[in-house]
Amino acid sequence: MHKHVEWDAPGGDSVMSHHARTPAGYSDPGPGDILSARYQGLVVRVKVEAYVNGTSIGEVVALIEPQSGRRRKLVGKLALGDTVRLPDECRAFESRPADIDAQDEEPQ
Repeated sequence: MHKHVEWDAPGGDSVMSHHARTPAGYSDPGPGDILSARYQGLVVRVKVEAYVNGTSIGEVVALIEPQSGRRRKLVGKLALGDTVRLPDECRAFESRPADIDAQDEEPQ
């Protein structure tokens, strides 16, 4: 049985909005794919087990604080290993932590 999750809105990082503007390269997720969404301000990674009618069903494999990259085992009632349903409209691209972006910049 899956755990019901009230996902955060993906906002400007929406995967579906991006692919509506740029449809090339989009395909439905399949078993083994790792998807991202937002829950209570954290990035949640879900490993897809099945895809049915625009919704991925899978296991929570990571809970990440977006600013620090710190990993957590639990946030609210959502924990690593939980099985969840992730609708396509809730999927989000991951933003990189600010400190990693600064490290990756080439010196001027």
